[in-house]
Amino acid sequence: MLHKYQLNGLNIVLDVDTSTVLTVDDLTYGLLDICENKSSEEILVRFGGEYPAADILESLEEIKVLKARGLLFTEVKYVRENYANEDLIKAICLHVAHDCNLKCEYCFAAQGDFDGEKLLMPLEIGKKAIDFIIEQSKNRKNLELDFFGGEPLMNLDVVKALVTYGNEAAAKNNKIFKFTMTTNGVLLNPETMEYLNETMDNIVLSLDGRKEVNDKMRKTVNDKGSYDVIIDNIKKMATMRGDKDHYIRGTYTSNNLDFAKDVQFLAEEGFKSISVEPVVADASMDYALTEADLPIILKEYDDLALTYLKRHEEGLDYNFFHFNVDLDHGPCVYKRLSGCGAGKDYVAVTPEGDIYPCHQFVGKEEFKMGDVFHGITNGNIKKIFDAGNLLEKEKCQECWAKYFCGGGCHANAFNFNGTIMEPHHVSCEIERRRVENAIMISIMEEN
Repeated sequence: MLHKYQLNGLNIVLDVDTSTVLTVDDLTYGLLDICENKSSEEILVRFGGEYPAADILESLEEIKVLKARGLLFTEVKYVRENYANEDLIKAICLHVAHDCNLKCEYCFAAQGDFDGEKLLMPLEIGKKAIDFIIEQSKNRKNLELDFFGGEPLMNLDVVKALVTYGNEAAAKNNKIFKFTMTTNGVLLNPETMEYLNETMDNIVLSLDGRKEVNDKMRKTVNDKGSYDVIIDNIKKMATMRGDKDHYIRGTYTSNNLDFAKDVQFLAEEGFKSISVEPVVADASMDYALTEADLPIILKEYDDLALTYLKRHEEGLDYNFFHFNVDLDHGPCVYKRLSGCGAGKDYVAVTPEGDIYPCHQFVGKEEFKMGDVFHGITNGNIKKIFDAGNLLEKEKCQECWAKYFCGGGCHANAFNFNGTIMEPHHVSCEIERRRVENAIMISIMEEN
């Protein structure tokens, strides 16, 4: 399968199964549409009025050589044995707090409590969760644990105790934990920042961008804007972090379809790693993104890409998460086909110890997989998510971007289509445009 597109003055060709990217001239770009099903004579008639015959034949020969080298028109037929699940769990999202000190309007977690009781995870539940993942990880050495909420810093003492317990348990079992903290920044203070900087392998800091954009959706419990409360804390945390993994994570809605300005703003504020994601919300919400917004959103990514290319000229040394693409050393076959791993090698654990496929399924009782006391007791849920791979998703089969997204977010698919097997169309369109721009940027920066 080939994907051809034109962007920023380039004729770009992606060979989907090999991730080979080529830039070609106008003649070759046109020939690729018909060279597989037309004879040389027919092609000469078709293009003879525009190009010399010698040029046409030379381009056809180049295409033939590239095809023979396995760089164009390749077809790789994956079968299930190529990426069989190792039946282990390697990552866990630990909901140490089902409570929050902000009231973000778009929060999928219902302002932190996931439509349940406001709870903080007891230490013993957290220990059980760590014991669970160590056992379920089998022979895998490197494990991941994300402290999540609500706002996890509302339960900092338990976080600290679990980091200590996790490291001790890991050492006893020849494992290594990589810890992540996702925080809104309200409770960051010098002592807490120092602790997080020393113990966390990654820190995710929530901030939507410009003050007016952030404050429209991310409010305090008193319905005031949160920007002035958190901005200094987040800046100090990011500065302290330096080259250690961290990023600013924002959300754009229909209120700021000009989100490229928010990315630019965050870069100008000195942040080096930025991710701004589309909101996922029911169409009835006035801030939701809909099909009608797509033309504006897609153009915004195009504009952002051009601005991003100029960042070094402007003295802005930052990375935008969705414009990073590795065409030479990308994900392995298993990862390309299985996607995010939710419900298979990644799960979420609530303050009560219940296990769900990921943080966005928490509270949906039909997706409860078990608990940390008894393990996975509803094996059917794991089977459902194991089947939610590219080979089984009909709409993914003919999508050129399938190996970049792995089939998309299961939660988005379920929330909009009632099944994890049918990807969310708006999300797919956005992902495709981001990948196109990421490839274009990769080409431009190599030249």
